[in-house]
Amino acid sequence: MRISELARRAGVTTKAVRYYESLGLITPGRLANGYRDYDENDVRLAREIRALRRLGIPAERTRPFLDCLQSGRRHADDCPASLAGYREAVDELTERIGELTARRAALISQLQEAAHRNSSVSPAHEGEDFMNDYLSLPADLPAPEDDGAAGHLPGMKAPSLELSGTAGGTIRLDALAAGRTVIYVYPLTGRPGTDLPEGWDSIPGARGCTPESCGFRDHYQDLLAAGAADVFGLSGQDTGYQREVVERLRLPFQMLSDPALDLVGMLGLPTFEAGGLTLYKRLTLIILDGVIEHVFYPVFPPSEHADQVLTWLRDNPL
Repeated sequence: MRISELARRAGVTTKAVRYYESLGLITPGRLANGYRDYDENDVRLAREIRALRRLGIPAERTRPFLDCLQSGRRHADDCPASLAGYREAVDELTERIGELTARRAALISQLQEAAHRNSSVSPAHEGEDFMNDYLSLPADLPAPEDDGAAGHLPGMKAPSLELSGTAGGTIRLDALAAGRTVIYVYPLTGRPGTDLPEGWDSIPGARGCTPESCGFRDHYQDLLAAGAADVFGLSGQDTGYQREVVERLRLPFQMLSDPALDLVGMLGLPTFEAGGLTLYKRLTLIILDGVIEHVFYPVFPPSEHADQVLTWLRDNPL
């Protein structure tokens, strides 16, 4: 068949067909007069390339899928190389989504700042349709119950684990500064304009990571004066996500990232499931010279937790 017929049946343009040929993805035969001669296999290949491009996989990276078809498989993704191609595309999209989410949050923050620079109205109190108010907590927020999941922690040694910090480099938990270190563990922090897991507000102990972080920010100097050698936040979110939170909330301390949830196996920290994610339950560790001295669990309300830690430090001086 001619190129125009192939393009029509495959749902692509003749220009696209020529491009596929230039990549060696389609190799038509030749008639005696030199004209290209396409067959049903070329139609099938062109259709597959079009379908993959709609999924975001460029023509240049469809070779494993086409080779799978050419090997006699019924589907282009019946081969391990095809699955690897899917994973690569998913990883790239995940990275792009993270970058775009951070950029969107930065733009929203910049817009809010610009819109209210000469206004007496706080941007946090403007319409929730534009920006979720992460700094306040619903009046009917359910309180978590003490299920005993952290009762084993006091007296345990801090594990020999290095976690990435938002200031660059890593922090080793068994090599913290001498004295008391406060590590508040939280599920995840939300971003303006970013959806939280479905039913987040109805999960006891889930909502409130941003108010909690702001509380530790506002009481940071008081905590140091009360005997804390350092303060860290810790979650399973990646360092890039946490760094945006540190910058947006102007936190004076680092966040630590444990994306593999290594502390579940090493310390038995409790977790819960939400939106297909496994997340840490909210708790706070007081580590003294490499040993867990005290644990706050459950934590409620999170917006007042920094005050609770500060009170404990003052009541239990070294």
